[in-house]
Amino acid sequence: MSEPRLAANDGDTRQRILQLLLEHNPASATLIAETLGLSAAGVRRHIDILVDEGLAETAPAPSTGPRGRGRPAKSYRLTDRGRARFGHAYDHLATAALTALREAGGEKAVTAFAKQRIDDILHGITPVGDAAETQDVVRAVVQAFRRAGYAATINENTGGVQICQHHCPISHVASDFPELCAAEHEAVSKLLGQHTQPLATIADGNGICTTNIPLTPVIKAPQERSGQ
Repeated sequence: MSEPRLAANDGDTRQRILQLLLEHNPASATLIAETLGLSAAGVRRHIDILVDEGLAETAPAPSTGPRGRGRPAKSYRLTDRGRARFGHAYDHLATAALTALREAGGEKAVTAFAKQRIDDILHGITPVGDAAETQDVVRAVVQAFRRAGYAATINENTGGVQICQHHCPISHVASDFPELCAAEHEAVSKLLGQHTQPLATIADGNGICTTNIPLTPVIKAPQERSGQ
């Protein structure tokens, strides 16, 4: 069966594929095909073009987790060049500006800027304890990050949730100025009223930024008294 009117919208289709690779990181051709309502063969043709253009690449097979019969489905992810399509145009300007700020005002000036930036992004979110539940605050934080271009999602796990940022619009700048990431984690922790666990960041070369938020408190066993 031929792909209906595929050639007429090749550019739009490949842009949508790039968006899905950004959000899922990585994604299989089957998943993309099901999401877009296209055939897997048609999607693979588009992916081949994206790979040839240096925008996507084959993702390495997972080294852990359950293994079924047969070969695992091939997955794809964005390259650095592909990620750049989603907003790194001002990286050099931002890096130069922060460098000048550091030289003029020192580390405190950069930290103050980073805190003000994330406060602006998360402005208006009600903290936990002020008529707000933890899950509601997490959802509000994720929505705020999405509006700021982070392609953020929520991933539930046993005993907690994770804030996953599949795209960070400042990742290249944050590599040189970790104060930006530190301010984000501090601001989210304050809103939630608890410690959060940064597990991975794009700025450090990972494919995704992941922050774990425990929802089940850890209860420590009482220590035995000496001599008993």
